[in-house]
Amino acid sequence: MELIMGQDLSKVYQSGEIRVKALKDLNFSIEKGAFVSLVGPSGSGKTTLLNLIGCLDKPSGGRLLVAGMDVSDLGKTDAAVFRGTHIGFIFQSFNLIPILTAYENVEYPLIVVRNIPATRRRKQVEELLAAVGMSDQQNKRPDQLSGGQKQRVAIARALVTHPDLVLADEPTANLDHDTAMSILRLMRKIRDEQETTFVFSTHDNRIIGEAEVIFRIEDGVLKTNGNNGGHGNG
Repeated sequence: MELIMGQDLSKVYQSGEIRVKALKDLNFSIEKGAFVSLVGPSGSGKTTLLNLIGCLDKPSGGRLLVAGMDVSDLGKTDAAVFRGTHIGFIFQSFNLIPILTAYENVEYPLIVVRNIPATRRRKQVEELLAAVGMSDQQNKRPDQLSGGQKQRVAIARALVTHPDLVLADEPTANLDHDTAMSILRLMRKIRDEQETTFVFSTHDNRIIGEAEVIFRIEDGVLKTNGNNGGHGNG
């Protein structure tokens, strides 16, 4: 079953008189429960595609379906509701809330988006903080954490709502080898148990090696190589 489908998907950025076509008529699909890597050089369009799938930006042309919804032209409010309901994000810059502790950052989506009762919230937050090895740091604010610790909190926050889809921009960039591999094993376990779909934008060979489907993007054009779970052409 397809969770994501793009049809003639394009994105154009205009800066003064300069027009840059970041994505060029992409056609692709990603199955539910797939483990997908987007690879390609910097500036190739990987993050642009992630932002479109995550409803953080709108395509300039074509059609994009995510979890059965045509998200090509969602307004800001509808896009925010859709993201909160279906998508977890792991940003390269972490995007943690500075005044909240690690625990509160992970708990935040459960309060704001899902309105989950306190007892259940605590259980979900504590389980994920333990899974990413951050239980002993849960009362620290982001400015008291290292880059790798912030990344682990961001990963826990992305997973805590049990989303249909997790979009991750260089999720292992700040992690040592052992931590990165334990996080990847956690993501695979969640995928196997909950059929969560994971889409990574990455240069990390550890993630690429774990991916079942690899979408290669070069100059805004999509090429596919990989096993089951997705197909595309550019």
